[in-house]
Amino acid sequence: MNVKITGTGCYIPSEVETNEDFHQHEFLNDDGSPFKQNTNVIIKKFKSITGIGERRYAKDHHCSSDLAFFAAEKAIADANVNPEELDYIIYAHNFGDVKQGTIQSDMVPSLASRVKHSLRIKNPKCVAYDLLFGCPGWLEGMIQAYAFIKAGIAKKCLIIGSETLSRVVDKHDRDSMIYSDGAGATIVEASNDDDEESGIIAHETATFAYDEAYYLYYGKSNNQELCKDTRYIKMYGRKIYEFALTNVPLAMKNCLDKSGVSINNLKKIFIHQANEKMDEAIVERFYKLFDKETPEGIMPMNIHKLGNSSVATIPTLFDMVTKGEVENQDIQKGDIIMFASVGAGMNINAVVYKY
Repeated sequence: MNVKITGTGCYIPSEVETNEDFHQHEFLNDDGSPFKQNTNVIIKKFKSITGIGERRYAKDHHCSSDLAFFAAEKAIADANVNPEELDYIIYAHNFGDVKQGTIQSDMVPSLASRVKHSLRIKNPKCVAYDLLFGCPGWLEGMIQAYAFIKAGIAKKCLIIGSETLSRVVDKHDRDSMIYSDGAGATIVEASNDDDEESGIIAHETATFAYDEAYYLYYGKSNNQELCKDTRYIKMYGRKIYEFALTNVPLAMKNCLDKSGVSINNLKKIFIHQANEKMDEAIVERFYKLFDKETPEGIMPMNIHKLGNSSVATIPTLFDMVTKGEVENQDIQKGDIIMFASVGAGMNINAVVYKY
């Protein structure tokens, strides 16, 4: 029995925030002091490192669970499944529903239950739960669905990654320019097709928390005049960069080794859209572990226009590539691809998949 993706869908908000829009922001150091560089220089440096030129923000009346519902509807339609037959709805996020203009996260009831409610699913045996796993959350949800199906306790699962990071950023922190909103969803099903190696072939997951647990954290605004009790997403960018370059390629190699697939047969790598330079360096180091040069076009990207939407980046990118919406990128039936992600926790995961 194979475990395959049978449907994909994504929701990309229509509100575009360009780099030029950040000229109105006053960026400050951690201690509240102003930068020596002006905002124009900061933005240019940011673009050269991250590759991000614009990002998407949710409309004021939408929350993360709304975006998730929109993406889920598309994935269900794409797979042509009856929602009542879903055994699990696994919803990866990190910050719950944060309404525009508020500072409080809302996670009761669970966001997965909210999506199930919006889908009007009556079946109580369709179990809906949230997964908090940092940016690798959607991919970990895929791994959990794979385990459920292989164990014989599920046949069809809906896995969602959705986030509205624009609601939890500190506008006085340069890192706020990275983050965006969006949602991606997949249907994963048991399959008895003739190809013994189709679908998920191998997976790898690791948590580094001894020294690394707080590389991403909740902290106060860089603006010392704002409420010190209000928390925003914060990160130690240099530490994350070094951590990712050291550990993600090794996890990817371990996963590929488990799969038994030759690196020469790997057609695409769908990596979490965190930072263009970092992602390129991770993939380059991965290939160097096999004494190989990085093949041209191996790594599709949409970060340039969509930014970093955390758990939503990989399912959104995968959906766009399979639907021919990323220039010069496509995958064909039988292609071996890899998914890989890194994020808060610090968590890393990877999956080898035959399309």
